[in-house]
Amino acid sequence: MISYKTPDEIARIRKSATLVSAALAEVAAFLRPGITTASIDQLAENFILGHSAIPSFKDYQGFPCATCISVNEAVVHGIPGNYQLRDRDIVSVDVGVYLNGYHGDSAYTFAIGDVPEAVLKLMGDTKRSLYAGIAMARAGNRVGDISYAIQQFTEIDRGYGVVRDLVGHGLGKKLHEDPQVPNFGRRGTGPKLKEGLVIAIEPMINLGTREVSYQKDGWTVVTRDGQPSAHYEHTVLIRQGEAEILSSFRETEAAEIANTALNHHY
Repeated sequence: MISYKTPDEIARIRKSATLVSAALAEVAAFLRPGITTASIDQLAENFILGHSAIPSFKDYQGFPCATCISVNEAVVHGIPGNYQLRDRDIVSVDVGVYLNGYHGDSAYTFAIGDVPEAVLKLMGDTKRSLYAGIAMARAGNRVGDISYAIQQFTEIDRGYGVVRDLVGHGLGKKLHEDPQVPNFGRRGTGPKLKEGLVIAIEPMINLGTREVSYQKDGWTVVTRDGQPSAHYEHTVLIRQGEAEILSSFRETEAAEIANTALNHHY
């Protein structure tokens, strides 16, 4: 059951997505070698609670933390803990916020220190594939047009592995709504996109195989070959023309650039 949002609902989701983006920017400024993933989670949770919102992920189907933090070969749904970030790590931070009855959802993958060139390229290509998908997210197109654009950019043109087991999703009063938004598929297939639909588009792209496994914690998804994976996500509103991206990477990217010198200093 696909729900189309009213202007009031869209305004509420926009506020939630804006807060998610601000939380990711806080994380970007904080990241450096030696800090634990639990400390990143605590920072984000405190920031969200401090803005009169609730972390969407905490206690969602039993998930224990406010954020999903996935390092290197972890694709998504990593549980924050005692792991200390190291030089050459990459870390995906996925944040959800529940504010005024509606969710916002966004994720960003960060480089810690001197990350190998091939992994930096994976990150850049994954981020670009997100925008390739968003370019097809307009009223009159179909979900498969988004899916195909992402798969074409990453898997067909560049030989990466596109995760099949996890997909993007609708977003609103619930964290996960219809329709599902895969990162692979055929043009002209799937539900038709209509004005007022809000979706989370989130490519999860692996340097090697597309195959994944679940760790014993029941949450963390890892690449089966142990190669790194990148993950970027935006909350997106379907319109007649170009989609409106309700979340933003601008503050996060600015904080990331400012922090790069610090990371290299360590």
